[in-house]
Amino acid sequence: MNALLTILFLSDTYGGRTHDLRIAEATPYPLPAGSGLLQDLGFLSFTLPQVEILIPMKKPRGEELTLEQQRANQALHQRRLRIEHVNSSVKRCRIVKDRIRLWKAGVRDLVMEICCALHNFRVRLTPWQSMI
Repeated sequence: MNALLTILFLSDTYGGRTHDLRIAEATPYPLPAGSGLLQDLGFLSFTLPQVEILIPMKKPRGEELTLEQQRANQALHQRRLRIEHVNSSVKRCRIVKDRIRLWKAGVRDLVMEICCALHNFRVRLTPWQSMI
């Protein structure tokens, strides 16, 4: 998504038991060189060439994070929180979060595309104030 919280890219849909890291590794991402990618700790080994990876600091075992590290984590959390709000906006369409019983090929991807398009339409009608 971009700074205006418009969804720009979707990967193919996968079943609920497929780990996000495996999906990320199997999907070619069209990110331009020099862009930034916010990740959580579930994607520690995932990298993209010429893309800056922004990931929170992990607390060392038996130690605490420094005040500077905590503030950096909080700043990343505020940026990722906006992304989670976009996810919840897409899930307003309950068909996305409920079990889809449509088995025809391509229907699940189409449902997700339509729900993301509805989110983008809502954002275009009433733009959110961007903090990313």
